[in-house]
Amino acid sequence: MKFPNQITPQLLQDWICPDLSSYWKIGKIPNRDEFVLIALNGNQKWRFSLAEGYALRYFNGQFTTQQIQTLCQEELGNISPNFVTQLIQKLIDYHLLAVEDTSFVETQTPKGYHLKSGVHWLYHPEGYWILRNPVAGTHRGLLQKDIPILTFLQVSDRDKAIIDQLGTLPPEKLSNSQLRYLLQLLTATAMLEGTQPPKPRRGKFTPMQLLSFQVSLFNPDPWLTQHVNKLRFLWSRLFAFFLYLFLAFSIVVGLHQRLEILFHGQQLWQYQGATLIIPFALLAALVVTLHELGHAFTLKHYGGIVPEIGFLFMCLIPAAYTNTTDSYCLSRWQRILVVGAGILVQVTLAAVALWLWNLSTPGTWLHTSSYLLMVASLFTVAVNLNPLAKFDGYYLAVAVTGINNLRSRAFSFYTHLLTGKPIKETRRDRWILATYAPFSLAYIWFVFGFLLFRISDWILVNIPTTTFLLLLIWAIYFYFPSKK
Repeated sequence: MKFPNQITPQLLQDWICPDLSSYWKIGKIPNRDEFVLIALNGNQKWRFSLAEGYALRYFNGQFTTQQIQTLCQEELGNISPNFVTQLIQKLIDYHLLAVEDTSFVETQTPKGYHLKSGVHWLYHPEGYWILRNPVAGTHRGLLQKDIPILTFLQVSDRDKAIIDQLGTLPPEKLSNSQLRYLLQLLTATAMLEGTQPPKPRRGKFTPMQLLSFQVSLFNPDPWLTQHVNKLRFLWSRLFAFFLYLFLAFSIVVGLHQRLEILFHGQQLWQYQGATLIIPFALLAALVVTLHELGHAFTLKHYGGIVPEIGFLFMCLIPAAYTNTTDSYCLSRWQRILVVGAGILVQVTLAAVALWLWNLSTPGTWLHTSSYLLMVASLFTVAVNLNPLAKFDGYYLAVAVTGINNLRSRAFSFYTHLLTGKPIKETRRDRWILATYAPFSLAYIWFVFGFLLFRISDWILVNIPTTTFLLLLIWAIYFYFPSKK
């Protein structure tokens, strides 16, 4: 983070202190009233007093220097009014705050403070404003060079009024603390002229990254815009009535035939076995493709932007994904429909396949294919409805509860609870977060731990020498400190 040459408490009181945890870890020295700051990528160590160590715990990118000064005074009692300012100067002298950590506002924000031409306001039905930026920047996809990056900023009426004045007031009059904070947010989301979204910091590769990663393919928005008007009838009340009637009747028939359906599946596996794997996989891919189109066209129907579609790999198992981040600008009910549209497509395909299976002649390719399509649809529905993994069930839970970033906020809730930090969640949200976190953590440990154990066990048994050499090379690469 870059600070002015003349550091004063008055100048720095509204600055948000940087997050040091990306580079350093802090710990108390046993039996001594001192803390030590240790570099994550080397052996460098710096000692600080007990009071300084307490203050450094709040250098997490969330508190201003004035807020940290107040917290330290409440905890430690009589300290210097320039305590945090002096600590910042000490960090600069130790070269712990370097040029590479320069604040985004300092390096990128132009002096004119003008919003980009494509940035516009949207009023959310829940009573706040969203500043929507469809021109934040681009990133490279696998099948197309440029995929647009969308950014959003949720603000109150008061913040909107301040932002609306950016183009009319001279920069020297824009000096209050709230404005500085908003400028940081506007710059980080590339809302201002001359700014770009920050590039994600790339760390060293770890095998854990293979558990989950994405591959962007292309921008489907122009194609969706071209064809969405042909499908508007799908969101009419009349179509919804007949669809739900059809699905309800199909569910009744399916439950009545459940024993026959299970028996037929056992017969198919007994007589055809592994030959069914490829057709089942192809039909599952078809189901997933139509599922993603359900998300995309529903968001497009409500006026949203669908900037990206691609592949998601979970433990090297491929799945498709559609970037529906723009649904956060919609009402809660519309957002639920965007998430639920994919699941509705899958259930509809399963119902159609059930009737094709009943109406086709046993032993024909249509009879077998319709059965496999029904199974593939129901199987993908079961996987997608899991709220503990970041599939549709999770995002449906987010939409229904209205708690964005449900998993991270649930883990943060327990972190604040155990460390004694203030919890800003509402009483209703606290109950939801407290319930969700342990189930999500247990799921992650069980699923990924089991898969990692099985894969590692197979590798070590079948190719132990090669595995040992690869792990040794990776360990040298990862833990050997780089020169700066």
